[in-house]
Amino acid sequence: MFGGYANRIGFVDLTAGRVEYNDSPEDWKRKYIGGRGLGVKYVFENGPRVDPLAPENILCFMNGPLTGTEANMSGRMAVVTKSPLTGTVTDSHHGGWSAARLRWAGFDGLVFSGKAETPVYAFVTEESVELRDASDFWGKNVHDTVKLFQDRYGEKDLSVITIGQAGEKLCRFANWMNEDDRASGRGGTGCVGGSKNLKAIVIQAGKAFPPTPDRDKWKEAHKRALSTIMAEENITSPRKGGLSVYGTNVLMNIANSIGALPTKNSQKASFGEGAEPTSGEYVKENMLVNDPTCHACPVACKKEVEVREGPWKGLRMESMEYESAWAFGANCGNSDANAIAKLIDQCNDYGIDTIEAGNVVSVYMEACQKGYADGSDLGWGDGEGMVSLLDLIGKREGVGDQLAEGAARAAESFGHPEMAMTVKGQAIPAYDPRGLKGMGIGYATSNRGACHLRAYTPAAELGVMPFGSLKVDPLAWEGKGELVMIFQNVHAFSDSLNLCKFSAFAQGVDEYAQQYSAMVGVPFTGEDVLKTGDRVYNLERHYNNLAGHAEGSDTLPARFTEEPSDQPGSEGHVCELELMLGEYYEKRGWVNGVVPEEKLQELEII
Repeated sequence: MFGGYANRIGFVDLTAGRVEYNDSPEDWKRKYIGGRGLGVKYVFENGPRVDPLAPENILCFMNGPLTGTEANMSGRMAVVTKSPLTGTVTDSHHGGWSAARLRWAGFDGLVFSGKAETPVYAFVTEESVELRDASDFWGKNVHDTVKLFQDRYGEKDLSVITIGQAGEKLCRFANWMNEDDRASGRGGTGCVGGSKNLKAIVIQAGKAFPPTPDRDKWKEAHKRALSTIMAEENITSPRKGGLSVYGTNVLMNIANSIGALPTKNSQKASFGEGAEPTSGEYVKENMLVNDPTCHACPVACKKEVEVREGPWKGLRMESMEYESAWAFGANCGNSDANAIAKLIDQCNDYGIDTIEAGNVVSVYMEACQKGYADGSDLGWGDGEGMVSLLDLIGKREGVGDQLAEGAARAAESFGHPEMAMTVKGQAIPAYDPRGLKGMGIGYATSNRGACHLRAYTPAAELGVMPFGSLKVDPLAWEGKGELVMIFQNVHAFSDSLNLCKFSAFAQGVDEYAQQYSAMVGVPFTGEDVLKTGDRVYNLERHYNNLAGHAEGSDTLPARFTEEPSDQPGSEGHVCELELMLGEYYEKRGWVNGVVPEEKLQELEII
């Protein structure tokens, strides 16, 4: 049996109120590792034609073989299901301590099926999962729910993963929130939880590091991996690297300066002087109060802030992430960091994806700007108006009911689908592909809809130490197809381990292979990392093909391919998607976005 695994998954039938305990097949572990990969395999076997909001859909909370170990940045959990936003398979990951605690309780994952008759939560202790009545918690938002569970069970060794009102009311981009402010943000995984009457997963477990087959071999692998994170030249270097000092929002001024910061629903590619007051540098000097971290992570990229003036004075919240700050900042023409903090905190409390929420607000703003919204008038940069609108979205009241369907459906309801900056129904994050060409092909070919985390090409396009000393021109399209494929494969593997994505800013395939080999006790190479990631990515694509995302689904909004940027850094550029797609499909061995049978056989998927 492989090392690193608990060899135990809780299968929870919510309809019957029954829990069974089984292990994953060894062949599945070998091929798909854990976390994202193993979760996708379970969703695939459940069938690609299932309605995402039907009881037949499954909802997986999955760990990897490094979760809860001494491995640095190993505090991630993957939530995997069929998305009600996109109709694709989706996985979304959160940090904090719940993943480690689930492993310490003796589980590699939990798989929920069916629908409870009344609201329930799963209470997880050592090697036991119990369904309990959640009626007292239903109707409450995240922060109150977490506090009530802490009052009931104590704060010691406790993690709470929960949905808020948005998930209960089936907002299509509702998410699962872990420990107040850590989100499995994308794809509407919380909406699936609401459809099942599953309010929360509460885990109570003390620290119990899994043993390793060869302690000396593990020490060597761990030391090597840690040295890359700590190296002063890397962005991850604790208290020295930009990611540690400023958090992910270190990117705001950089993206703005090169004409790659989508502004006013991507009508512009930079926010000019409006970006700096929302940047990581500004936040550190004016709002920062704490640097919380996750299990086994020395980087501490999270930034807890306090609003010190204005209508939301006294608010303390986590975290002013780059994508979230952009979504309610430049994307909505808003340069008020205090309003952004309030809006992010609202999303955390309702249990809403900040990226999709910011996009749906900007769609509404453009509809107001152009007279498509029946006389409504929410102007660009209206922070207080945005706060009021977000309450409507979280509660599905008034126009919020319309916007809770997501940016693509909202734009269509206004009669102008071209306003939606979406791919496969999911809204873009904070990178304009006219200024960062790799993100264009990355968005288009992402298996979960527009996403920066499937293939984080800015690591190479901005020179942030990816898998070695790789640096490419952000405005060049040549070579980006192959670059994206490599990044997608590497990230699919790291998501299956499940290590934080930011580990890739320091570590490469050899460090990943060495840690996996030492923990699991099998030979593994960098080449195996790439092949395994390739297998996971192709399984996802095959699922999507069978679910109806066939030829021609890898697209971008016309705004990026037909409307040249007029901003410094990217002026005159569009995103040459078709040219990059040709290169990408050739490297992947796909036929216009469809995985052929011979590729599936080559990767042992069928």
